[in-house]
Amino acid sequence: MTTESIICLVQGERLDSYVAGVRNDLSRSQVQRLIREGHILVNGRVARPSARLQRGDSIRVHVPEAPDEAVVPEDMPLRIIYEDMHVLVVDKPPGLTVHPAPGHARGTLVNALIARHPELESVGAPGRPGLVHRLDKDTSGLMVVALTQEAHASLSRQLRERTVTKVYMTLVLGYPEPPEGLVEAPIARDPRQRQRMGVVEGGRAAATRYRTVQRYKGYTLLEVRPHTGRTHQIRVHMYSIGHPVAGDARYGGRVPFLRRQFLHAHRLGFGLPPTGEQVEFESALPPDLEEALAGHALAPTDFVRTAGEGLPSTP
Repeated sequence: MTTESIICLVQGERLDSYVAGVRNDLSRSQVQRLIREGHILVNGRVARPSARLQRGDSIRVHVPEAPDEAVVPEDMPLRIIYEDMHVLVVDKPPGLTVHPAPGHARGTLVNALIARHPELESVGAPGRPGLVHRLDKDTSGLMVVALTQEAHASLSRQLRERTVTKVYMTLVLGYPEPPEGLVEAPIARDPRQRQRMGVVEGGRAAATRYRTVQRYKGYTLLEVRPHTGRTHQIRVHMYSIGHPVAGDARYGGRVPFLRRQFLHAHRLGFGLPPTGEQVEFESALPPDLEEALAGHALAPTDFVRTAGEGLPSTP
């Protein structure tokens, strides 16, 4: 990876155009992606690609190291929920990294997928074949994988248009008030701690709706629906309202009875390529999270949502 500091020598030029002109090794589209991911800062703050620069502005350009494009196939067990010629739905266990990265080229979900479907190598982005979304290493639950380029385009469009249903179960510290609500706060890479995301002025718009399912002694089980798909979105938004995800050491939720964040992709719905037929899949809580709820560390209160009540539809 490389990091470079640049002093702006012009007045009024767009950020993406200026950086692409100075860094001949980066295309404008690559620069825009780096800006959106929080790797390019102006005077220590995140900015939009269209931001107009002032002479003397300090621009910090951080280019992460790209993973090797060739993915090594590895025969690993996968829990496949659904599979046809176009898509595959997998129930990802906790602890499994989704795709290769610098220093972690093997033992990922993608390595297993390539072993099962070698043709995936040509679907989607290099190093991330078939992927249209991802889950954090220690988040469990449902993911859909595109097996053809046409399916990849269809699922990517559905995600952009926010017609994909994604519902998570999470345990948070404390009792969110109101019991159900909408968190709207922009997210970007934390300029002070580059390994974290945060609510940052000028970041990418993000919205997360939550609903209380059950209150426990000191904790609340929530059903959460992210309307956008920002990195660490649920974890950051819950932390930002003072109720971090239990077990999430990075965002202030460390607890003695969990070794990872209590976050599970519980329900996933989308239009099946190529017909558009609407389908929905569910995944029960894995054993470690079930044990956390059933353990002596948590004593349920009397607050229980009516069975079958769901989150309101996306506005």
